[in-house]
Amino acid sequence: MDLTGATVLVTGASSGIGAELAPQLAARGATVGIAARRRERLEEVLERCRRHTPGSRLWVVDLADPEAGVRLVDDAWEAFGGLDVLVNNAAIGKRKHLTTLTAEDLAVTMTTNFTTPARMCLAVLPRMLQRDRGLIVNVSSMGGRLGIVHEAAYCAAKFALCGWSEGMRLDLEGTGVRVKLVLPGPIATEIWEPRPGELPGLYEGPFVPAAECAADIVAAIEDPDGFEYYVPEEVPGGFNQKELVVAKTADCDGFLTGIAQMARPAPPT
Repeated sequence: MDLTGATVLVTGASSGIGAELAPQLAARGATVGIAARRRERLEEVLERCRRHTPGSRLWVVDLADPEAGVRLVDDAWEAFGGLDVLVNNAAIGKRKHLTTLTAEDLAVTMTTNFTTPARMCLAVLPRMLQRDRGLIVNVSSMGGRLGIVHEAAYCAAKFALCGWSEGMRLDLEGTGVRVKLVLPGPIATEIWEPRPGELPGLYEGPFVPAAECAADIVAAIEDPDGFEYYVPEEVPGGFNQKELVVAKTADCDGFLTGIAQMARPAPPT
């Protein structure tokens, strides 16, 4: 895709990957709509975008409400006269032991990380199909391909987004609308910061800068052919993310047993 003159909507753009992705898209000539809950941070990102494309704009929205996501698509489509790219990037973490998860924890995580992006896909898709062109980018996670200790709700939502994206890819074959699935690894974002009532992440680094991850997503958007993208392909320490997923599928029982044993606290000495 040639981003010059394109219109792109990016959710979760007040920090992390989204905050780096939007200005990079604008630098390539795209008019960018950015959305998140925190206006002050969005305004900072918008200023960076408008240095390149003055028509970029923001929406303050809480995507824990799927109807708000649908309204966002409607508003952005009307404001820009159409959307060439939708990037479903917004997500929340949920790091709790399975036995302490509540029904509300599960509902909020699933809604924010899966249901709202899926509803936004459904909202934009008929209009893209009518024009016979468009691109939908769903940002999942390595947690959408591998189970993570203490992150059952998060992984459930991200696995769902992967399955949804694969189904979209199959059903849209032969149309002018494409879908891409992005799988970030350990990226330096707020999602790693411990939240009240939640556990710290077992992984302590090193982390990939959000700007590097965003650059890989831009390259994925511009790639005319691919569907699934691990961003980055290799993480610090030399681990190839796709090879790790393939290793898991080759021996799922052994992989999960090994991860569980690694996460188990060492016995007192």
